[in-house]
Amino acid sequence: MSYGQGGPQSQWDPWKPQSQQPWRDSSGPTPDWAALADASETRNKRRRVLFIGGGVVATLAIGTAVAMAVVSANGDNNASGTPSNLPASASLPSDSADPAPSFAPTSAPPPLDPEEFIGSVQKDTAPLSAETLFPGTQLTMGETVYKKGPTADTKKCASVAKGTLPSVLTKNNCTRVLRVTYFKDGVAVTVGVAVFNTEAQAGKAKTEADKKGFVAALSGSGVKPFCDSGVCRTTTNSYGRYAYFTTTGFLNGKDVTTKDTKVFQTGDDLAEFTFRQIRRRGEAQASAAAQG
Repeated sequence: MSYGQGGPQSQWDPWKPQSQQPWRDSSGPTPDWAALADASETRNKRRRVLFIGGGVVATLAIGTAVAMAVVSANGDNNASGTPSNLPASASLPSDSADPAPSFAPTSAPPPLDPEEFIGSVQKDTAPLSAETLFPGTQLTMGETVYKKGPTADTKKCASVAKGTLPSVLTKNNCTRVLRVTYFKDGVAVTVGVAVFNTEAQAGKAKTEADKKGFVAALSGSGVKPFCDSGVCRTTTNSYGRYAYFTTTGFLNGKDVTTKDTKVFQTGDDLAEFTFRQIRRRGEAQASAAAQG
């Protein structure tokens, strides 16, 4: 069979640019258009399958590349945990470009010790009297209110002491004794504060004092004499350059026994108050020295 002029021709493919559709003479048989349409549809389906398959392969290839990049960026090769795609350390901003402000080291002076001011006559220079140590007309300790009686001040320490205490005060160079009496509900107490030049002297006087020595009870200003005879309760203590003593008993002359808790409480309250007042004296002088 011949296909037009010029010799044999290749079969026509509508998808190949170089292929040519065979044209027959009008005198020849009519082409089978239905067969040609079926062949074209078959080729189109095959080509679409190829295009879809190729797209899947491309998608898988791109996805694999991304996964590999993620694994590489988050792997364990970098010991510090820093991603490997960060710029080199030389290009990172340095903290030294904006240093934190620095301040010269400072330290507050240690607080002054109140005991240093009440431990020596050289530093303990504040005014001292029975009224400065025991101000006011009454004293409140907890819920108990004691009325204040007479006060006294003498440089003859031995003259206001009884028993073995006069010799103890003289031996340790006592310079002064301040006394005050408080009373409540038939019980009275006299506090005697012996003043020395040093803490060592006051401490020694406290150690050498015994139960046979005590400060003489101070009466007057509405307080009847007490503890001139019979049994009374006494205490001894010291703080700084001060030794302080209490003598407590009944205003009616009754002997004190161990069951008389009111007497013991009165003596303890006044001993505690005396300690606080001496300490306050040291605190006031320490505060004034710090501010000055």
